[in-house]
Amino acid sequence: MGEPHGSHHHGPLDPAVVTVGAIHAGTKHNIIPDEARLQLTVRAYKPEVRRKVLLAIERITQGIAAAAGVPPDRAPTVTLADEEFTPSTYNNPELTRRAVSALKSALGPDNVVATDPVMAAEDFGRYSLEGNQIPIFIFWLGAVDPLRLREAQEKGTSLPSLHSSKFAPLPEPAIRTGVKAMTAVVLDLMKK
Repeated sequence: MGEPHGSHHHGPLDPAVVTVGAIHAGTKHNIIPDEARLQLTVRAYKPEVRRKVLLAIERITQGIAAAAGVPPDRAPTVTLADEEFTPSTYNNPELTRRAVSALKSALGPDNVVATDPVMAAEDFGRYSLEGNQIPIFIFWLGAVDPLRLREAQEKGTSLPSLHSSKFAPLPEPAIRTGVKAMTAVVLDLMKK
């Protein structure tokens, strides 16, 4: 049986995201360009899902071009920038349980919150090496003014993200809390 076709190329519980982050075409409004370049980001938790999405992009672009009568010599090309690829971060369950326990002891149980996985690009996952050989655990430090956080929660609005020009961390107590959190986890892991 071949690759599945249609809008569902993988299981519904295996998310994937394709984002067109840049489109470059033409130089003037009244001249039809010879080419257009799209730069995409593909995100998935599982390598096999990412591979299927990449194959689907290739298949779909070729199919659209063929359906539109584009000659083979002008058909779209898909080029992967593997040097820009970032694998997903996998929090080792045992290490995560231990680190969360140390964080709750140091910061208080109400100040440590589990979150759902997100489709963010984060190179921290590379520390685990291929196949998650080295156990890793990443945690995010809340750095927003608690009043702004509460206000956003009450209004149901979102706050600026880490990479936004509007991101406004509150240095105190964020830095102190981060140092305390990191120190607690390291001291716990260094115990015999």
